[in-house]
Amino acid sequence: MTVTHNYCLGMLLGIDIGNSNVVIGCWSDDQWVHVWRLPTLVQEDSLIFYQTRLRSLLLDAGINHSDLNDIVISTVVPDLAQPFTELSARLTGQPPILVNAGWYHLLKFDTESPSEMGSDLFANAIAANRMLRSDCIIIDFGTALTFTTLTAEGLIRGVAIAPGLKTAMGALYQKTAQLPEVPLELPRSVLGTNTQHAIQSGVLIGYVGLVKHMVSTIREETGAHYKTIATGGLSSILHPLSSSFDMVDPHLTLNGLRLIAEANHA
Repeated sequence: MTVTHNYCLGMLLGIDIGNSNVVIGCWSDDQWVHVWRLPTLVQEDSLIFYQTRLRSLLLDAGINHSDLNDIVISTVVPDLAQPFTELSARLTGQPPILVNAGWYHLLKFDTESPSEMGSDLFANAIAANRMLRSDCIIIDFGTALTFTTLTAEGLIRGVAIAPGLKTAMGALYQKTAQLPEVPLELPRSVLGTNTQHAIQSGVLIGYVGLVKHMVSTIREETGAHYKTIATGGLSSILHPLSSSFDMVDPHLTLNGLRLIAEANHA
């Protein structure tokens, strides 16, 4: 991997547009001083909605948009790329850094179609490679639950994708006539004594086993003890997994976007 510089970014906005949420981080003084989450909305007035909300967030935080040096964007929702590009140009007077396959040369790939990789997973890999400097498995608890296997040399060996926790819960609620929507809370017992607890047991405790099995299988197939780093808004829900992770970084994707911004200047 070639992202080894420590360019002084000034004030940066990192925007990670996912299928469920848009995470916006403000980087200043070598830290994420603000991190905001907005719902992902794809509609005709998306630009107006996000422009109003973001300007309000910046105003409440005492940030003048003229102080922003760069905006870097990752999106897995193609319809929102253009609205956020326009929004960024209005805020800074210049186009944003849009993470796409044109940046993928920063890592190496042992996959058939590197361009198919989501820009969020690529940003995760950039950050994990810089932080751990070792073979690792990146586990991202988002709308999808993903496992990205990465070597210390920055080679992406492969990715596994499963439905995320909310996605699995939502599928049960939407596709069945009598099962209710339940909160994402780990039950005390695997033996569900009512419908809510039964769903929580099957999905949440079941996913503990899924994650452990995926990690052990990846290690067995690669023949190496890959470290694990977890991220994503739901990474803290499965408490029994806490000892299974070498590191938990809820801002891993944002940190990857920051490193890409550094590479852009360097």
